[in-house]
Amino acid sequence: MSPMSPEYTVVIPTAGRDNLATLLRALDDARGPRPAEVIVADDRPDGEPLALPELTLRVRQVRSGGRGPAAARNAGWRAAGTEWVAFLDDDVLTPDDWPERLAADLEGLGPDVAASVARIVVPLPGGRRPTDDERGTLGLTAARWITADMAYRRSALLEAGGFDERFPRAFREDADLALRVRRAGHRIAEGERTTTHPAGNGDFLASVRRQRGNADNALMRRKHGRDWREQTGEGPGRLGRHVLTTMAGTAALALLAARRWRAAAAAGGVWSGLTAEFAARRIRPGPRTPDEVARMLVTSVLIPPAACAHRLRGEIAARRPAAVLFDRDDTLIEDVPYLGDPEQVRPVAGAAEALRGLREAGVLLGVVSNQSGVARGRLSPAQVHAVNARVDELLGPFQTWQVCPHGEDDGCECRKPEPGLVLRAAARLRVHPGRCVVIGDTGADVAAAAAAGAHGILVPTARTLPGEVERAHREARVAADLTEAVTLARQCLALGRPGTHNGTRLPKAPAPEPPRGRP
Repeated sequence: MSPMSPEYTVVIPTAGRDNLATLLRALDDARGPRPAEVIVADDRPDGEPLALPELTLRVRQVRSGGRGPAAARNAGWRAAGTEWVAFLDDDVLTPDDWPERLAADLEGLGPDVAASVARIVVPLPGGRRPTDDERGTLGLTAARWITADMAYRRSALLEAGGFDERFPRAFREDADLALRVRRAGHRIAEGERTTTHPAGNGDFLASVRRQRGNADNALMRRKHGRDWREQTGEGPGRLGRHVLTTMAGTAALALLAARRWRAAAAAGGVWSGLTAEFAARRIRPGPRTPDEVARMLVTSVLIPPAACAHRLRGEIAARRPAAVLFDRDDTLIEDVPYLGDPEQVRPVAGAAEALRGLREAGVLLGVVSNQSGVARGRLSPAQVHAVNARVDELLGPFQTWQVCPHGEDDGCECRKPEPGLVLRAAARLRVHPGRCVVIGDTGADVAAAAAAGAHGILVPTARTLPGEVERAHREARVAADLTEAVTLARQCLALGRPGTHNGTRLPKAPAPEPPRGRP
């Protein structure tokens, strides 16, 4: 293998499956370029560190607090320091030449290629047809961007903001990330390496519980449009038939209660026909054993209403997404004039905890920052990007970064107090500006929020002008620190309307006083 093989880190999100130790030993014994380290992202809510086998590989554990595989993967790749991050699920089996094949897949990829995806193999038992659970796992082989084995450039993950932690299951978070990465102009390459994913074997009601994924489908539709299935290469789903089945069954029960026997019989006939067709479709390719047939009959009755209920829940949750947009300097990190050195980035007190609470609530996060040092020749765009990347490492993921490099006299529409940065961030996140809160330390931040139709919260520092604080008390909200500001932001998103305070309509905020020596 070439000595110039790309450096990579392996990230394995886990809830403590037994196969984790087997996977780690396989990586330890495999031939080919060894990873810089293996990061095990422990997604159990609590407990002692995982007991891992003795290995020659460097293995590190990080915690993600039981917030799901998307959060675990984010915790893992943010702790990595290599160009490439290879994600493996904790239930897969890698061959003894996996590192060698991974290196071959990554070598020579152009800068426009953001990721390389492996081919997934699902071995099925011989001598019989696959069960419903086994066929479900077999569907992974047709998935286009399955993170059971997928390597991403770390820079692409930073640019995209990582995995969207509003996806709580290992179901749509990988396709969502891939669509966003491709929309940013990057390509995803299909690798030659193969990884084995054992076939599933769930209990009697496993297929009913899987309907929770319909809530994730609602979020996919909200983020990527009605044609998201076409974009991901999937065929049409069955939600329409499930809705019709559920409506027919509900109508039959209601008509029976009203003693309208003929109408009830007609509705019941429609329900019976649709349910029978669904059950037959599921029984036909399976082993047709008595247990499997009974399971298909029972769950075919339960799946349509379960699918509809979860989809409705998802639509309600996704209907009005919310975002909090932060100023960078003196709000998220300590202010250093014309900061160009990532090593000087220091988060303000309580920042990590406050941001974690917003993410757990499903709120999108972004940064809107004036960086006039670029226009003044005091900073290069590369320095600004490096500092932002460091902030993202320490406090991310942020789903969008919007930066204005212009000076005060350039007449741009993005420099705060103009609304451009806020409006661009809202558009990138697909959030209505009225569902955005802007948190900053100057009157320009509050004024930009008001001009965009968003909520504004001022967190004064020693450099905030007294007039800015007084105006914010009258026309917006003022918080003592970032933690209090985040609490106010959640109240705004839950209760308030942009441009109001205690139910009273506020006038549009005037332009703030000119800042004194602030970039």
